[in-house]
Amino acid sequence: MVSSVESSVGTNRKVVTELPGPKSRALHERRQAAVSAGLTNGFPIYIERAEGAILVDVDGNRILDLGSGIAVTTIGHAVPELVDAVSAQVAAFTHTCFMVTPYESYVEVCEELAALTPGSHAKTSALFNSGSEAVENAVKIARLASGRQAIVVFDHAYHGRTNLTMALTAKNMPYKDRFGPFAPEIYRVPMSNPFHDGLSGAQAAARAIKAIETQVGAHNVAAVLIEPIQGEGGFIVPAEGFLPALSEWTTANGVLFIADEIQSGFCRTGDWFAVDHEGVIPDLVTTAKGLAGGMPLAAVTGRAEVMNQVHEGGLGGTYGGNPVAAAAALATIKTLRDRNLASRARELETVILKSLRSLQQDVAIIGDVRGRGAMIAIELVQPGTKDANAAAAKSIVTYCNQHGVIALACGTYGNVIRLLPPLVITDEQLEDGLDVLAAAVRAAS
Repeated sequence: MVSSVESSVGTNRKVVTELPGPKSRALHERRQAAVSAGLTNGFPIYIERAEGAILVDVDGNRILDLGSGIAVTTIGHAVPELVDAVSAQVAAFTHTCFMVTPYESYVEVCEELAALTPGSHAKTSALFNSGSEAVENAVKIARLASGRQAIVVFDHAYHGRTNLTMALTAKNMPYKDRFGPFAPEIYRVPMSNPFHDGLSGAQAAARAIKAIETQVGAHNVAAVLIEPIQGEGGFIVPAEGFLPALSEWTTANGVLFIADEIQSGFCRTGDWFAVDHEGVIPDLVTTAKGLAGGMPLAAVTGRAEVMNQVHEGGLGGTYGGNPVAAAAALATIKTLRDRNLASRARELETVILKSLRSLQQDVAIIGDVRGRGAMIAIELVQPGTKDANAAAAKSIVTYCNQHGVIALACGTYGNVIRLLPPLVITDEQLEDGLDVLAAAVRAAS
């Protein structure tokens, strides 16, 4: 249980102007003149300060954050340990390029990743700037180490916005539309989606494996790449047994198993990694988002015998593993460990699922409530069906935003509301946020 704590910005949601307020609207006019229109405008309030689970905008509104910057600020905003670590590193040095003159913090982050990621085998890591970079490099490593070309991904997957990761991503609009041609040798197979397919994990895995073997050929596959819980695709949690069956098949066929833990990693699901729930041990793990508490850092961690096959100079980048981001990662990992935030994620799961499942009994537009830890979603449907209800999702997000709560939509059809609160959110804040969400759902019904 986490109760109210002292805060320099205040711990409760407080709306003092219409949202967005006048100062945010003025800033938004400047944005429209200076920033590419290709960047989305989800909730155009402009943030001045943040602490814990509260954002303060330029108009003085206190906004309750149930999105964590899309699963990034897992340990909360302005955490003292993180602030101190970053400040000290900035004062020491901000950059040398690890490939030119290295530094200890990069090595320490890789040591932590070797200890935390699943499996007791020897592991090495390479650090990058973004999730897309991590995924792209994992594919490079898998192809080189296996001597094969084909990469298998899944329906509803999201893996990034670079050219290769757009090919890996399932959803066309807005991620892929008219940005092609895309990288070749990418093959998509069905994901386990219990709400829609009704299959057990074993049945769904058999279906996916049959598609791989008949449409690609096991001997051609370098890697199977999967989000253990899909993020942007709709927080789809595969049926129990699906991931272990895939992992067993990859091992039997000399295929690398890559777990994309970019959104689900670092205690978000109640374990350090989502694959831990069923004891799956990937060959490669990609991480980003929750790794460094808001600083840009990503990683590929994997079996040393796989990672170390890459020739000297084959991996890298000027900013990858930047010392400020590395210091932030070490502080973030320490905070997650010291505050036992994996356990806190499980507490949040209990509260959120109870609230949303109770709400589901009262309204006809919630088709499914799913998720794990502090990674929970509701799928919105047309009453009496499983057909997507994107209009309801849009209405709910708008209502929440107008009442000072950040809620995020996702899903291939835009009909899923996902909750990703900071793990340090207090019980009072969570109750308040869930009350606003419930009111929004009832209004949309």
